[in-house]
Amino acid sequence: MEKQAISILFVCMGNICRSPAAEGVFRKLVADAGREHEFEIDSAGTIGYHAGNPADSRMREAASRRGYRLDSRARRLADEDYGRFRLIVAMDDDNYRDIRAGHPGEGAEVVRMVDFCSEMDATEVPDPYYGGPSGFEHVLDILEDACSGLLRRYDGAE
Repeated sequence: MEKQAISILFVCMGNICRSPAAEGVFRKLVADAGREHEFEIDSAGTIGYHAGNPADSRMREAASRRGYRLDSRARRLADEDYGRFRLIVAMDDDNYRDIRAGHPGEGAEVVRMVDFCSEMDATEVPDPYYGGPSGFEHVLDILEDACSGLLRRYDGAE
C-alpha cells in the first residue's frame, strides 16, 4: 500500500511574495533531503487580486540568489483546499484569521509559519511588498528557519 503524501499549503494575502517563497524554500529542503515523494506542496493567497501572476520579481531575485526557484502562479485559497491539504500554513495573524474564518471545521490543520521557527524570534512573516530589498531577505531568513522546523516535524513520519 502506497503512503499518502503529506499535503502542505502555504498562504499569504496575495500569493506573490511570502507564500510562494515558503513553497520554494520548503520544496528545496524536501528535495535536498530526497523526500519529494513524501510531500505535496502548494501555495495560495487569501485574495485573488494577483491570480495567475508569477511571484513578485523582487522576491524571485532574492530567492534565486539563495538557490530557490519560485515557479508557481498566484491563486486564491479555495474551499476545496481545506479538504485537500493536511496543513495550511499562514504567514501572519491576519492571514491566519482569514483562513480560519473560511475553515469548515474539518480537514486541514491551520497553523502559523513562525510556529516552526527555532532560530529566529519572529511573531509573523512580515509582508515585504512595500519595503526595500532588505525586507525580502528578512522574509527568506524567517522562512529558512521555519521551513527547516516544519520539515523536522515530519521526520520519521509517513
